[in-house]
Amino acid sequence: MPKALPLMIQGTSSDAGKSAIATAFCRIFAQAGHKTAPFKSQNMALNSYVTIDGKEIGRAQGVQAEAAGVLATTDMNPILIKPTRDSESQIVVNGEPYGNMKAMAYRTEFYDQGLRIISESYARLSESYDRIVIEGAGSPAEINLNDRELVNMRVARLTNAPVILVADIERGGVFASLVGTLQLLEPQDRERVIGVVINRFRGDLTLLQSGLDWFEEYTGKPVLGVVPFIPDLWIDAEDSLILHRYQGQRETPRDIDIAVIRYPRISNFTDVDPFFVEPDCRMRFVSRLEELGDPDLIVLPGSKNTLEDLQFLRETGLAERIHELHSGGKTYVVGLCGGYQMLGQSIHDPDGVESTLREMAGLGLIPMVTTMEPRKTTVLSRGTARFAGHLLELEGYEIHMGQSVYTENDAPFIQLADRTDGYCTQERKLIGTYFHGLFHNDEFRTQLLNAIRQQKGLSSIMDRPSFVALREQGYDLLGDTVRKHVNIEAIEEQMRLYQEKEEGVS
Repeated sequence: MPKALPLMIQGTSSDAGKSAIATAFCRIFAQAGHKTAPFKSQNMALNSYVTIDGKEIGRAQGVQAEAAGVLATTDMNPILIKPTRDSESQIVVNGEPYGNMKAMAYRTEFYDQGLRIISESYARLSESYDRIVIEGAGSPAEINLNDRELVNMRVARLTNAPVILVADIERGGVFASLVGTLQLLEPQDRERVIGVVINRFRGDLTLLQSGLDWFEEYTGKPVLGVVPFIPDLWIDAEDSLILHRYQGQRETPRDIDIAVIRYPRISNFTDVDPFFVEPDCRMRFVSRLEELGDPDLIVLPGSKNTLEDLQFLRETGLAERIHELHSGGKTYVVGLCGGYQMLGQSIHDPDGVESTLREMAGLGLIPMVTTMEPRKTTVLSRGTARFAGHLLELEGYEIHMGQSVYTENDAPFIQLADRTDGYCTQERKLIGTYFHGLFHNDEFRTQLLNAIRQQKGLSSIMDRPSFVALREQGYDLLGDTVRKHVNIEAIEEQMRLYQEKEEGVS
């Protein structure tokens, strides 16, 4: 059986646009009739994705699998690193927690095992797919780390993949970053780079042309394309580096004001993405008391270190103010996963699963005690919930390590087939749930926002955008844009040449 044709996307820095360009190629190859899989050997991110078999991978690879029209598997991201505190992370291997490790221990003790895990996962993908789009991480020119790296040129050599180098022109110094990266690569790795793509360009391309010509002459590498900036592209982000781009609505007046608490270890913040497409919502990420104001809705998102993020809420005064706003009866409060745990009476971590802190009082809005446990729950979930007189069907996913127990009569929010989840007050102005993806349910989001509008004396809006449809349109838009502005034929020719070289060697 012929092996899959690989293509690797690397970048000059983090947030250069590797994930988006890789997603585009997944869509392009799939639309051309090739069974395509994404692959990222090692991913460091707090936004994760649950596979159909209840395992955990980086969210970017789950999104790329969606763009390719295939089910995500753990082979697409065999190693996931989830930072818990400075210099320490939870290591997830083949979708399941492996343990917490310090950065140096991971580098010195885990390297050989990690390389084996990566090789085995890629081999399985290569037997099942026609094309594999590989994403690197950070920059391949991290010379202090390259002797034991598991995600850039070592993976390119392992898979015999041609490499495209991506640079973000919005950052400035695009030619310096490209030239510098190429010059710092080992000669054999520099040879593997088949060309570069300049990402997020705005303006008149003719003004850039002289620079493109100079670059090609100076480096001998072709500019394979200049991809324009794509506004309103609703594809899930990988990590918190993208959060600075979420600030665009901060000063935009809208009917509904939504404050999302941004604590230091925020995770799965893409839960709130659907509010960005709502015509009446102004959404703000808040990390200081003076920023909070009097919002209509407060969202406490997930956290990778719930106790320390709860401590952050207390130290900043946000915890007390959230309690006051809820007690005032006008502000809706929704806690998701770690945010749900914070709304309880207390959180305990006797075994130090997430934190050196052993226990802390919660916000006291839900009669519930949470205890952290080493076992992680990862599952796709489906259930029903009552809201504003409607019985709503909800889909989501759970990723958490704590078990929550009510200290008084429970008031579950979601009814699943075999259990209940979450908590809600009778008027639904306080909701807590382990369900990530709650707001991606269009009907629930519509009812929630209209309840807020009615409270403010505003008429309801029933014709709201479907976020699921917008994401599919986003995959098409991204694929169409890259196809139009990048030399796909030249790239595919290089992919075939590399395959022929490998077959010739074997």
